[in-house]
Amino acid sequence: MNVLSLFDGMSCGQIALKKLGVPVKNYFASEIDKFAIKVAKANFPDMVHLGDVQNVKTSGQYLLDEFDCGHKIDLLIGGSPCQGFSFAGKQLNFDDPRSQLFFEYIRLLKALKPKYFMLENVRMSKQSQQIITEYLGVEPVEINSNLVSAQNRRRLYWTNIPVDGLPEDKGTVLANILEDGYTDREKSYCLDASYYKGGGASNVRLYFEKSRRQIVFGSGMNVIGTATDIKGRESIRRVYGVDGKAPTLLATTGGNTQPKILQRARGFNKGGLKALDGKTPTISTSAWEHNNHLTLDEGTTWRKLSPVECERLQTVPDGYTDHVSNTQRYKMLGNGWTVDVVKHLFKGLQE
Repeated sequence: MNVLSLFDGMSCGQIALKKLGVPVKNYFASEIDKFAIKVAKANFPDMVHLGDVQNVKTSGQYLLDEFDCGHKIDLLIGGSPCQGFSFAGKQLNFDDPRSQLFFEYIRLLKALKPKYFMLENVRMSKQSQQIITEYLGVEPVEINSNLVSAQNRRRLYWTNIPVDGLPEDKGTVLANILEDGYTDREKSYCLDASYYKGGGASNVRLYFEKSRRQIVFGSGMNVIGTATDIKGRESIRRVYGVDGKAPTLLATTGGNTQPKILQRARGFNKGGLKALDGKTPTISTSAWEHNNHLTLDEGTTWRKLSPVECERLQTVPDGYTDHVSNTQRYKMLGNGWTVDVVKHLFKGLQE
């Protein structure tokens, strides 16, 4: 099989084909990010990079590679830049120059007429989605990566490959992929290309206020905050996460010396962690567990997801991206595909 991958990034499509055991004769990739190219070439040294998608040449129904040799393409894949379509951005849609690169995909699809194609993109407005659908002639399949990984990542996939429903839910949660520490949820927030920018209080604020930039709390005795309604020394006001180890039990009783854990509130008022602006959630007349608040102070131990953990969220082999700096690893993983979702879509190629 000859494959052409546009906007190839670190070549997640090639990982999926390898996992499935689909034989690939030639794998051609269009990509301009030198770090993503370095990672892809380190893992797949025989692949051919063609550079900017706007310069990819064809002759009739044949792709012309760097040696001007013609190749009939069997599978065309790609995930054109999504920033213009994303609900998280300005939603310029096709007015965003990056989104217009979609038409390069259409140009090559029409010229090469491959037997199979697949295009990936973010959830977007119904109007933009319908325009893409009309060009490709197939309705998209929406799949959330949380079925195959510990990450919530909803994406649209347009393909003419026979797809047998949604992937089976593997039941993977964040605790399964962490190198150490723990989290307060089962699934990670969606990994994005700006994850590397997180640092200090900004990550914590985005995590608790904007539901972004997944963080991990410290391992061992997980002190995750300080009780605000208890007086006395700091050691007796510590609140521990439920997934870590408790401090040593003492023979003394009373005086609030017993270990305290984070109460996951129920009902309308979620209670829980105090906001970083210093304000707690509204005190209600409901049961005590709805009014259980604690602060996130300077002593709280937390960290970003490691690059390996991000690889696991994208179901990429451990260490696949370790040929470049961590900053670049975070970027390409945030831009990449969840490999096991693509693997599910590619199952139809085996037949």
